[in-house]
Amino acid sequence: MANRALIVTDTSDLHADQVAVKLGAVGHTPFRLNLDAFPRDFDMTLSFAEGCWRGGLTHLPSGDVLPVETIGAVWMRKKADFSYRSGDLLPQEKAYADGEMEHILFSMLYSLDCFWMSHPLAVRGASWKGEQLQRAARMGFDVPPSMITNRRADVEAFRRTIGGEMIFKTLSSPILGADEVAAEDRIAGHLSTTLITDEDDDLLDAVAELPSFFQPNVLKAYELRVTIIGDRVFAAKIHSQDDPRTAIDCRDMSAEISYEADNLPAEVSRRCLEFVHSYGLTYGAIDLIVTPEGRYVFLENNPVGQFLFVEQLVPSLDMTSHVARCLADAVQKGLP
Repeated sequence: MANRALIVTDTSDLHADQVAVKLGAVGHTPFRLNLDAFPRDFDMTLSFAEGCWRGGLTHLPSGDVLPVETIGAVWMRKKADFSYRSGDLLPQEKAYADGEMEHILFSMLYSLDCFWMSHPLAVRGASWKGEQLQRAARMGFDVPPSMITNRRADVEAFRRTIGGEMIFKTLSSPILGADEVAAEDRIAGHLSTTLITDEDDDLLDAVAELPSFFQPNVLKAYELRVTIIGDRVFAAKIHSQDDPRTAIDCRDMSAEISYEADNLPAEVSRRCLEFVHSYGLTYGAIDLIVTPEGRYVFLENNPVGQFLFVEQLVPSLDMTSHVARCLADAVQKGLP
């Protein structure tokens, strides 16, 4: 029985759509587990005997069957809320069902001995941006001085110490938890990296409520999105300084700034690979600043960061094909 790749994601994931097409083109049909339709649209039966789990999943709308022993690669793309065949579960019933379903799902996934992009435990361990800064500095990256505090006086002292402009940014998510509450309970949708000016002094009192993260505003010639897929490095130069809307935070996609492929210095490329692999990851999306003096400054790594938007802007960076190739090679060779 041929091995298959399992893609764990949701129904709206364009990345998974594109990679599935590329896998089909080389003769591999992945099994897609959309968590926002799970377990509603799936049958699942697993039996443990003689030291291993057997059984698997059936996607009811298509009839596609995935025996667990045929899973040769797993691409962990996106999480999503589970869906159930009863649409009227009471809050406690749903809380119990969610906890039980998570336990069952990850009991199955963690029992697999196969290729991962990337293993959930590795992703979890690589997600803490404060730890990333220390690891990056230890591995030779240029890392800006940083401060986390809920004392206004320490923020002001930090600004005096750096002797220039200071920025604030969120560590968990720029959408400020909006995805964790109902639409009617959302009071804000997005907070970009923010330059703290003299006009913002009154806002610094708010740090007493919640420790906040500050860094100097590092001057940029341009920015880099460095995507690691397996052992390949895909670097995109982002001309963020060409538009005021992206000068501080390049994530404003309403600004039509240019992206282009870039060849990193060999040492920077090696360091990016080693940084991602040091967590046991096979994928990572690293954000760097290149200063006017040519310094490469580390900002952060997203272990499940988006890449399709970069590929759409720079088609020569064919990352979907390389993800598909990594999964197909693992399935064909049976690599753990």
